[in-house]
Amino acid sequence: MGSVTATATGLCQFIDASPSPFHAVDTVAQRLRREGFTALFEAQRWPGHSGDYFTVRSGSIVAWRGGDADAFRVIGAHTDSPNLRVKANADRVQAGWPMVALEPYGGAWVQTWLDRDLGLSGRVLVRDGDAVRSTLIRIDQPILRVPNLAIHMVSAEERKKWVIDPQWHVNSVWSGEHGFAEYIAEQLGVAPADVLGRDLMAHDLTAAALIGPDESLVSAPRLDNQASCYAGLEAFLAAESSSTTVLALFDHEEIGSVSDHGAHSDLLSTVLERIVLSSNGTREDFLRHAAASLMVSADMAHATHPNYPDRHEPGHQIAVNAGPVIKIHPNVRYATDGRGTATFALACERAGVPFQRYEHRADMQCGSTIGPFAASHTGMVTVDVGAATLAMHSIRELMGAHDVPMYSDALQAFLELPATS
Repeated sequence: MGSVTATATGLCQFIDASPSPFHAVDTVAQRLRREGFTALFEAQRWPGHSGDYFTVRSGSIVAWRGGDADAFRVIGAHTDSPNLRVKANADRVQAGWPMVALEPYGGAWVQTWLDRDLGLSGRVLVRDGDAVRSTLIRIDQPILRVPNLAIHMVSAEERKKWVIDPQWHVNSVWSGEHGFAEYIAEQLGVAPADVLGRDLMAHDLTAAALIGPDESLVSAPRLDNQASCYAGLEAFLAAESSSTTVLALFDHEEIGSVSDHGAHSDLLSTVLERIVLSSNGTREDFLRHAAASLMVSADMAHATHPNYPDRHEPGHQIAVNAGPVIKIHPNVRYATDGRGTATFALACERAGVPFQRYEHRADMQCGSTIGPFAASHTGMVTVDVGAATLAMHSIRELMGAHDVPMYSDALQAFLELPATS
């Protein structure tokens, strides 16, 4: 890839363009179109020849580039991030204040969302004659704010164990002339009755940035997991492989992946099978492809926290700007086993980048990824990897700027690993 600054700046631009999963998919789709990829719809018959294609299913996108070898090389990541989502009936009044009802999505570190100026983004479904039209919405004005409780109103004893109630303590104050529902309709230029559905969320208004005297750190919202989406996209576009290369970016990872377009759905497996079938292959051919295939599940990894080193597994110090991280868990919270570890280590060696190994403490609950789901659905050897991150699931997270190109270079080398029978 290019210079560290240029690549890390590219990540910042990607994040700033993608405040919601739907915007992330749109950002990726626009880039793919510029690179000559053709959009296909799942309900249509797909071309009977290899090429550069992608398909979108709601907040997920899968792109592929045909190869000659009977194998796939897949990068998987996720488009969603923990945040505050707007409730269905959002307008309410509390203590005389107009409010917008919000609730946490995924494992949001909720206290980091308080006392911040928040914008709004997502998808709205509006009436279009006798049909329904989906449109993206993005409001980069500080229309939402969740105020904290003044410290003077919290007793000394309460401060020791203060808990934010996700039902009552994360609603936003509202100061508009009209209620929230009417405001959204006004922004779209439609009648309130024509807003038939919506998937809306708050987003941080502070832009992603390179920070530190030497600009060696990236401070940004949604690094988990848009940093992996960006690195994966760059690797996918740059890779020269004999295998069919695939980029699969899924929604709903932060809430378990169980949806019609999450990693626990049929999306990846059906796309892979259709790639083979549309080229006059058989199901037997598809199964042979899958057996010879490899997948990397790209999701961010925990860097060792300098203020809390005791929270990490001894002997596994994970540093930023020290290369991608192979994530290992004996109970398969990550999909990695010895085969996956060896495969990605080889890719890093080919790319000329260092790598690290992460394990979670056995006495703490470990998160999971799309990796185990994708591996179980496809039968592909899968390795979970990521880039080292501090403050994961906070409204703003921190990673190393040098890790951005190293992460992408390692993923590219993974895609370029030769196919074996």
